[in-house]
Amino acid sequence: MKLFNLLFAFLFTAFQLVAQVNYKTFFTDSSLRIDYILMVGKDTTLVSIQQFKQEPYWAGNPEHLIDPFNFGNYRYEVFDSASNKLIYSNGYSSLSAEWRINCQIFNLHELHSFYEAVNIPYPKQTVRFVLKYRDRQQKLHKLIDTFINPQSIYISHEQAKQYPVKWLMKNGQPQNKVDLVILPDGYTKEQMPLFEQDAKRIIEKLFSYEPFSHHRNDFNVAIILAPSQQSGCDNPGQHVWRNTILNSHFYTFKTPRYLTTEDYKTVKDLASLVPYDQIIVLVNTATYGGGGFYNFVNLTAARNPKADPVFVHEFGHAFGGLADEYVDPEEEDYYDTTKEPWEPNITTLVNFESKWKDMVSDTVPIPTPSTAEYSQVVGAFEGAGYRQKGVYRPQQRCLMRQLDAVFCKVCQRDLEQIINYYVK
Repeated sequence: MKLFNLLFAFLFTAFQLVAQVNYKTFFTDSSLRIDYILMVGKDTTLVSIQQFKQEPYWAGNPEHLIDPFNFGNYRYEVFDSASNKLIYSNGYSSLSAEWRINCQIFNLHELHSFYEAVNIPYPKQTVRFVLKYRDRQQKLHKLIDTFINPQSIYISHEQAKQYPVKWLMKNGQPQNKVDLVILPDGYTKEQMPLFEQDAKRIIEKLFSYEPFSHHRNDFNVAIILAPSQQSGCDNPGQHVWRNTILNSHFYTFKTPRYLTTEDYKTVKDLASLVPYDQIIVLVNTATYGGGGFYNFVNLTAARNPKADPVFVHEFGHAFGGLADEYVDPEEEDYYDTTKEPWEPNITTLVNFESKWKDMVSDTVPIPTPSTAEYSQVVGAFEGAGYRQKGVYRPQQRCLMRQLDAVFCKVCQRDLEQIINYYVK
């Protein structure tokens, strides 16, 4: 373990030296939002850019502009047009990627549209923006390749509708903190105190888990007091429909507990009122459910008795890029077992060296039997990524598998590395 830590520190430092970008040379202190619609089917992905918009804040660490993790079903890159130098990159995941995979698994021929958006530091000069998606074989395919002139008259400077902002935690400047913004859905004006209470509760729960416990001072947390017309959210399976500000709903892809929103434009508009790295949506419902997407959005049914551990589990997806480690027969074929998935906490053993093999003792067999002898060790335990066979997880128990557990040692290492990427 100590050897790995030294090796990681060396590689991370070397990466920074090779890919170092001077922020002030290329960017200003605001951000550029790029909105687009993806029309996704089994073998089709069409894209239409909707708008470019300048927003007032950029929360990212100016020393870390090139993403070293390579996580996410989508990857976007920004190149200086004059030199063709890569000056910014990042990754994310979203509903559209899941829809594409489901279409392939179940041989569906239905096209579905998804509104998505990413932010980059606002460039000083013309840049080239490239968006790619990752297929089930882990290959990247180009979707967008376009030049953006920051002085263009078609870049919107429209100010988002203003709502009150309240800081639950403010430990420093956003550039050296992990900045969380929490948005309400289905809380009326009279229920704003309830939203604040729920937000405080779930944040306290987050900081009761490692590695977040000893990184509390590395986070800023803001809430946006944006009321809905009605309380609750849509639940099509129960014939319940509510007029809410973010239009969240259950039964995503016909799954009762899957709570998401496709109104990402409004999500981004609300979030833009503060500097943020991660977006959290609390939904005012007691029905069990949630949904988390890497570097995109994290939703939780805030009034359910299991809301707190569900939120932390979903935060594992949204912040850490962590995969589900449980088995679900309906999603049995989600991962191609002939390829190594990008998520850091599951493996097909195709390229185990790229995952957590360095954390496995020489006395632990691979694959690892799920017996009492190995109940506390790191190994490769079969049954993860929704599959009973062919996909492996690091430890027998983990929050990404069951809600009464904590993050396993491998998930903790991943989360620690990402926190450090934001703050150091």
